[in-house]
Amino acid sequence: MALSAKELEGIPVQELVDKAFGMLKKAYTPYSHWKVGAALLSADGYIWGGCNIENAAYSPSNCAERTAFFKAVSEGEREFKAIAIVGGHEGEVKDYCSPCGVCRQVMMEFCRPESFIIIQAKSRSEYRAATLAELLPEGFGPATLSS
Repeated sequence: MALSAKELEGIPVQELVDKAFGMLKKAYTPYSHWKVGAALLSADGYIWGGCNIENAAYSPSNCAERTAFFKAVSEGEREFKAIAIVGGHEGEVKDYCSPCGVCRQVMMEFCRPESFIIIQAKSRSEYRAATLAELLPEGFGPATLSS
């Protein structure tokens, strides 16, 4: 699960990782205290930030990745290249933070699984990257319904 530098060409990895770390400060996590920040790169080069937002009823909570996607989609964006994700207890990032299954499913709705890149960072200089197809093999998406 490691994409080469050539596969990451044209992706502003450092800018995405920095934006994701910046989004940690905006997370609302009074219950889990697990803050997550995300930075979503649209096809036109715009970077959408997202953070997780918890709710006392738990179910209405929203992950950072989905927050970024929903912000972008609500503004008319429909094509995406990559997302960077960081997270940790009280915003202290010690390890890689992987997107949950629901977030992977949202990505499947709006992204090409073979080319959409998911960057997981545990510091501003240490990250790993994979495609959505690698993280969600045999995913169910719009193409499934048309076949």
